[in-house]
Amino acid sequence: MVFALTLPVMAEGTCETRDFEGKGYAVCTVPAAQESNLRLWLNGPDGKVLGDFTSIRGTLAPGEGLAFAMNAGMFHSDYSPVGLLIQDGAEVTPIVTPASRGNFGMLPNGVFCAGGARPFQVIESRAFASQRPACRIASQSGPMLVIDGELHPRFLVDSDSRYIRNGVGTSPDGQTAIFVMSNRAVTFHEFGRFFRDELGVRNALYFDGSISRLYAPELGRADFGRRMGPIIGLVGQD
Repeated sequence: MVFALTLPVMAEGTCETRDFEGKGYAVCTVPAAQESNLRLWLNGPDGKVLGDFTSIRGTLAPGEGLAFAMNAGMFHSDYSPVGLLIQDGAEVTPIVTPASRGNFGMLPNGVFCAGGARPFQVIESRAFASQRPACRIASQSGPMLVIDGELHPRFLVDSDSRYIRNGVGTSPDGQTAIFVMSNRAVTFHEFGRFFRDELGVRNALYFDGSISRLYAPELGRADFGRRMGPIIGLVGQD
């Protein structure tokens, strides 16, 4: 659900709405120059799960503002991440590589990594576990939406499973991270095609589809609903 209210406006150009195949998508981009301003939250200073955008904003320093934010991966009933989570270079929860039931375990799944050898990467989980690349922040989720320019092999063109979905992709040179939220319910195939065919992304990762929410002042959005686990967002000057 979308909640419209008066929101502080950050630097313009972060988020926009794009149309593709008759459907709208919110697209928020982060260039390499702003990589260090991308943050990944789970718990607050008191050790309790933050869980929503209002709590995230409450952790920011004076003069800081939230340019955009969205849920950043699947979580258990206690809000702990299902898979790998890295914050400030430290592993909070370990990577999970076996296949399992549900979207997370629909291999190949993957890891979004920022602050490593490239500013931004989406890496297949088993390759990540083998290579152990350095990341300042990282979140594992699944399934992969696009793998080396190809859609996930289990996506069906005629699927009737439709949700409002969100995820992240990276430009081929790793210099830009592109965060996307569908504005209406879409299939995995439709969502993957948006990343591949409209955005030119060769690797993209699904974050979620049952609790997907976006905070984007430029778009007048501060979605609300059930509490979230990991949340990713861009911080700038208020």
